Amino acid sequence: MASENSFVQPAIPRFDGHYDHWSMLMENFLRSKEYWNLVEFGITAAAGGSKSSEVQKKTLDDLKLKDLNAKNYLFQAIDRSILETILKKETTKDIWDSLKQKYQGTARVKRAQLQALRKEFKVLHMKNGETVKDYFGRTLAIANRMRIHGEKMDDVVIIEKILRSMTPKYDYVVCSIEESNDLDTLSIYKLQSSLLVHEQRISRHVMDEQALQVTHGVQQRGRGRGTSRGRGR
Repeated sequence: MASENSFVQPAIPRFDGHYDHWSMLMENFLRSKEYWNLVEFGITAAAGGSKSSEVQKKTLDDLKLKDLNAKNYLFQAIDRSILETILKKETTKDIWDSLKQKYQGTARVKRAQLQALRKEFKVLHMKNGETVKDYFGRTLAIANRMRIHGEKMDDVVIIEKILRSMTPKYDYVVCSIEESNDLDTLSIYKLQSSLLVHEQRISRHVMDEQALQVTHGVQQRGRGRGTSRGRGR
């Protein structure tokens, strides 16, 4: 009993207008509840009318009950203002298909969006002064949006893009990574970790140089004042 009470129920993903992201979360949620087949196929009866067997009727009744539960989850995920725009709400599949048609857009629009993302990914490069963490964030955000729009992109494509578009101060570590790793099996997170370590070394080196310059400057000024006093005497 204690273990059941400690189990945390996953939160129902709220629809915020970003359909692609929400649909991915909601699909995973409904799959975890074993309701996704109702979204894909709807409620189907093996045989209709009075000729249906008792088993078939029982199966249909069970499906209808599961569909009501799945609809309840969708109703909780979608605001009333959006639900009012959906004309057909008899089944879970009706609601899902209506949302998909309304918010996912036409195939032509999706192709245009994907082309724009491909162009953005192609010209992407690390900016001077940009951190490794920020650049990885920008790159992965574009890559994930491309995948959502249907682009089949392996991790190695992202890795090669990052390695080719780093600023010159990373040239040494990029060459080292390419020579010592198989890029086809290298993970994005391992690559980020290696570049972060190199970034920290560069930062420490710059700080040491600045401290040395400050110390050297103070010493030079001290010598200058001592010489002036000596000549005055």
